[in-house]
Amino acid sequence: MSEFTPPPVTPLDVHNRALLGHVHPPDWRNPTPAERYDLVVIGAGTAGLVTAAGAAGLGAKVALVERHLMGGDCLNVGCVPSKALLRSAHAAAEVRRAAEFGVTLAGPLTVDFPAVMARLRQLRAGIAPHDGAKRFTDLGVDVFLGDARFAGDSYVEVAGVKLPYRRAVIATGARAFVPAIPGLAAAQPLTNETVFNLTELPRRLVVLGGGPIGCELAQAFCRLGAEVTLIHNKPHLLDREDPEAAAVVQRAFERAGIRLVLGATVERVEVVGGPKQLHVRTGDAPTVHAADAILVATGRAPNVTGLNLEAVGVAYDLRSGVQVDDFLRTTHPHVYACGDVCSRWKFTHAADFTARLVIQNALFALGPLGRRRVSSLHMAWCTYTDPELAHTGLTAVEAAQAGIALDTYTQPFDRVDRALTESDPEGFVRLHTRRGTGEIVGATIVGRGAGDLISEVSVALAGKVGLGRLASVIHPYPTRAEAIRKLGDQFNKTRLTPRAAGFLKLLLALKR
Repeated sequence: MSEFTPPPVTPLDVHNRALLGHVHPPDWRNPTPAERYDLVVIGAGTAGLVTAAGAAGLGAKVALVERHLMGGDCLNVGCVPSKALLRSAHAAAEVRRAAEFGVTLAGPLTVDFPAVMARLRQLRAGIAPHDGAKRFTDLGVDVFLGDARFAGDSYVEVAGVKLPYRRAVIATGARAFVPAIPGLAAAQPLTNETVFNLTELPRRLVVLGGGPIGCELAQAFCRLGAEVTLIHNKPHLLDREDPEAAAVVQRAFERAGIRLVLGATVERVEVVGGPKQLHVRTGDAPTVHAADAILVATGRAPNVTGLNLEAVGVAYDLRSGVQVDDFLRTTHPHVYACGDVCSRWKFTHAADFTARLVIQNALFALGPLGRRRVSSLHMAWCTYTDPELAHTGLTAVEAAQAGIALDTYTQPFDRVDRALTESDPEGFVRLHTRRGTGEIVGATIVGRGAGDLISEVSVALAGKVGLGRLASVIHPYPTRAEAIRKLGDQFNKTRLTPRAAGFLKLLLALKR
């Protein structure tokens, strides 16, 4: 599917052998192709799996092609292993805080990094059957392992055979983008595709990139005992998020001892004996940073090469991916795309929901369901640092670009009882409403559990529930979600005009 060669899965222990047995069985034999498929899906990551399973479940004849590991990034090198690693890192951080809660430890904290990684591999292998070749075969999907390419307007070729289709779906995902920094390739940097192969903790880790992946892994490795330096080319971390929310995360990093080098450019990398030397410029000041390992987290590149897209007139760009319209149709009327290969949202849940749109739009657009637009989705996301940073709907910048005037309401967690009792009062809930109304257009939450809390606002957005209505939602006490109810109270107080307040006072006086 691409000229890019995926890295191998290592070490080949019992857990990784079990993983491969499900997501790329070594003895797999491709089936005999059907005379014609309703859908040929290229790529078995989240987007491809959801498309194939959903379409097959509705009675379509489906072929699913994967060249590497079924489950894609999410299972193998993304959500599943990263969250397993973050859980171990969070446990270490909680132990370090034990005395703060009156709990005394018998001895110093030790982190068994090989055991941390073995747990990660075990959990990943345990989840793998859900995404595996056998399950999808049992669902009625023809699973083909091998490189796929378009061989004409109505054929996809894989392993020397042609798969004829009525519709095709490109769901090849994306990979780590490694910038062309002199000497970086020779330093054999890690990416999210190789970092989970580690069995020994790097003593000094330099992370390139202050976006979600870089921040999550920088904090995790710091908590597990590495000396971490994070180099970012913007003036603050998570620069696409609400600046005040990002600042809360940045302060937590600084307190943890992560060295932040911001507004910086890596000019070259040199390998001198064992250590790797990164030559960095911040403004006019050159600095050198030594590392035992370098982790590159500078963005994602769509997997579009090697597919022979030119043969079917599918337009694409090496940075933004396959070009699609609001219905996820490419420049070829019978070819669709979904997931990271075409979406500006590089999230597993975005891949899931764009796949659902593709099933409807590619197979049932002329039926009673009609077609659905990507622009109709209310997308939420979360960066799983500690504190977490979550968002849904429009940001303040996006609202301004769309000409939408806002009222903004903020509830700090240091005025929410549950946050105080947990000694985690940092952060806030912030909601944007259309000016003069309670219509919610976006929200940001930063703090413990933000990724779970944001879902309540997502429901309000999707259901067109106004901020005033949220004041009437009864939350168990004490919970952090009470912050959302408090924002509803804030809004309702703004509706109590002096004239209305005077009228209420008059009513009370008449009842005396």
